[in-house]
Amino acid sequence: MIRQAGAVISKPEEKLFKTLAGTGKRVTISLAESCTGGLASSRLTDIPGSSKYYKGGVIAYSNSIKVSILGVNPSTIKKFGAVSARAAREMAQGVKILMGSDLSAAITGIAGPSGSSEKKPVGLAYMAFSGKGKTVVKKVRFAGSRQEVKKKFSDALLFFVLANILP
Repeated sequence: MIRQAGAVISKPEEKLFKTLAGTGKRVTISLAESCTGGLASSRLTDIPGSSKYYKGGVIAYSNSIKVSILGVNPSTIKKFGAVSARAAREMAQGVKILMGSDLSAAITGIAGPSGSSEKKPVGLAYMAFSGKGKTVVKKVRFAGSRQEVKKKFSDALLFFVLANILP
C-alpha cells in the first residue's frame, strides 16, 4: 500500500496512472508477462487514460515466445531456465525494445499447482524493471491458490515498477 495525501492507495495501477499520466512528461511503459497471463497489463488498462503511458505488453507464456518475440537468448533458458533472474532481465529489455517504451517490466514464475521443482517451487517468480539507465531484478515467493498467486505476482510487479520510478 502507498499513502498519498492522507489516503491509502492499495491499487498500484492507480498510483502508476497518477505517477505516469499526471506528470505531463510523456513517459511510457510496456510489460512482458508470463506467469500472470496478462493480469498486470489488464489492470493497467482498467484505468481510463492509461493509453497516455502504457504502450503495450507481451504475454510470453511459452519459451518459444520468450525467444522469438522478446529476444531471450535460448542459452539463457537452457542454462538458467525460463523462471530465472536472467530470463526476467532479458524479457524486460526485450519488451522495452519491441514496444519502444521508456520503461519496461517483466515477470516469469510458477503459479502452480504444477510445474514446480525442488529448486523452483510454486509461488516463485522473478521480476525485472528496465529504465533510467538500469535493469534491476527481484525474486519473490508467495503462497496460495493459482489465482491468488497470480494476483500477488501482478501486485508485486506493479509495486516493483513504482518502487523503481518514484524518487
